[in-house]
Amino acid sequence: MDVPELLRQAARQVPAGLPVADVDSYLAHGEWETALDVLLDLGDAHPATTSFWRTLGDAAHGMRLDRSAAWCAWRRREVLHGVIRAELRLLPGARRHPIPGAGRLRSLWNIGLVTPAGEPGLAVALIWVEFAPDLPPGGRGSVRLAPLTAADWRHLGPGDPITMHDGRAVCGAAVITEAAFPAGRDHRRRPPAG
Repeated sequence: MDVPELLRQAARQVPAGLPVADVDSYLAHGEWETALDVLLDLGDAHPATTSFWRTLGDAAHGMRLDRSAAWCAWRRREVLHGVIRAELRLLPGARRHPIPGAGRLRSLWNIGLVTPAGEPGLAVALIWVEFAPDLPPGGRGSVRLAPLTAADWRHLGPGDPITMHDGRAVCGAAVITEAAFPAGRDHRRRPPAG
């Protein structure tokens, strides 16, 4: 399927009543990236389906827009498993390299889990840096987290502190700003005790 048709297909999946008329105008003038941006904004501002994000991702791939395609895959995952956002502060001197922004770094997090031996049970999550291409060493910023096992994170809510680890060493401190999980599931499950 060609890129304009993929964008039209995504526009048809936007909830009724939302403005998508501009998309056809942009497509008629060959402004595919602008049409994609309009649809990305609509998907971020209003509930969207996994199909919507998959279709937009296919369109972004067709335009060779790798970061946009990665964002669509990320948002599709969030529809399935939930959204976790946090304000992260990297400790000075704890990292030598920036955290890449497009969800490529898998990090360890202390989210309050405990192993049977009574040690902190670290959980794994990918990091997406919001509003920047990366997060520099010692920097701070808004991030989205995609846990390897989303169920382990359901006890978290806004205001909860978590720590980022490099091995066992703490390299960052974060505060949850949003934790929203798919309907029909327990959102505040207590972490398993050892």
